[in-house]
Amino acid sequence: MAARIVHQVIDDYAPALDGFENDAIEVERAVFSDERGRQPIQRLYQLKREVRRLLLVLDALADPLARFAATESLGLHATVLLRENLENLRRVSQRTHALDDLLTSALGAAMAQVSMQQNEDMRRISAWVAIAAVPTMMAGVYGMNFEHMPELSWRFGYPFALGLMVGVCGALYRVFRRSGWL
Repeated sequence: MAARIVHQVIDDYAPALDGFENDAIEVERAVFSDERGRQPIQRLYQLKREVRRLLLVLDALADPLARFAATESLGLHATVLLRENLENLRRVSQRTHALDDLLTSALGAAMAQVSMQQNEDMRRISAWVAIAAVPTMMAGVYGMNFEHMPELSWRFGYPFALGLMVGVCGALYRVFRRSGWL
C-alpha cells in the first residue's frame, strides 16, 4: 500500500515537469528569436525559481525513500516496488536537473544579448556625442568675444566657420556610419 502511494506521488510530478519543460522551450525560443523586443529575463527567473523548488522537494524525498526501501520488514514485493519508485524518482530528478541547466543557459544567453544591445547603444550615443562636440567647441571659441580673430574681419569668416562645422560633422557621421556605430 505504501509503495503504491509513493508511486502515485512520484507520478504526479510528471505533469508539473512537463509543464515546466513546455514553458522552458517557449522561453528559450523567445530568447533566441530574431525579434528585438524585451528579453524574457523576469520569466526565466520565475521559471528557474519554480524548478529549483521542485528540485528541493525531489531531493528531500530521495533519502527517506531510500531508507524506506532498505527496510527489511516490508517484504520482498514492497521492497521491489519501493526500489522501482526510487529509480523513477531519480529519473524525474535528472530531468529536473537538466531543465534547470537549460534555464541557466538560456538566462546566460539572454543576459549576454542584453549586454550586447547595451554596448551597441553606448556606441551609438558616443558617436552622436562626438559629432555634437564639434559645433559645441566652435561655438565656445566664438562665444569668447575675442577682438582679434582672423575670420572676424574677413567677409566670409562666418559662413566659412559654419561650413567647417557642417563638414567636420558630416565627415564624423560618415566615419561612424562605416564603422557600424550609427
